[in-house]
Amino acid sequence: MEHRIIETHVNVFHFTELEPEIQVLVNKAKEQYQKSYAPYSRFNVGAAVLLENGALFEGNNQENAAYPSGICAERVALFYANAQFPDVPVRAIAIAAYTNGSILERPITPCGACRQVMIESQTRFNHPFDVYMIGRDEILHVADAENLLPLIFSEQALRNS
Repeated sequence: MEHRIIETHVNVFHFTELEPEIQVLVNKAKEQYQKSYAPYSRFNVGAAVLLENGALFEGNNQENAAYPSGICAERVALFYANAQFPDVPVRAIAIAAYTNGSILERPITPCGACRQVMIESQTRFNHPFDVYMIGRDEILHVADAENLLPLIFSEQALRNS
């Protein structure tokens, strides 16, 4: 048997330590969770995507009584950005969540489906992007979505079958 270690490198920031452009992105994600439709879970999530051309796109979670029919904020924002600028890579995404009257104390992390969509976006453009996960007092940052999903399912897996 072989033993392998997979590491994830995460930076921890306070809001004031972020570049001004990323502060705007974080604030846009926070604005979006206030607009989400989450009557069942009451777990409101907002996301904002910054493209390399400077364009900003926002999204929020949209629930449905038939749970699988809803969609996460991250995918709303990424798909919207890619639909409007299909040839422009993502520079960064910020994700924030609100429940029980306040922003989450610990930074929100994307679900597995959203992580896979992030990987696809990076692969599509051959361009890693920054992921900012927002909590009340700290913001987690990874410089590449693969750090969130190290054992990715990719096009290469499809060719190996």
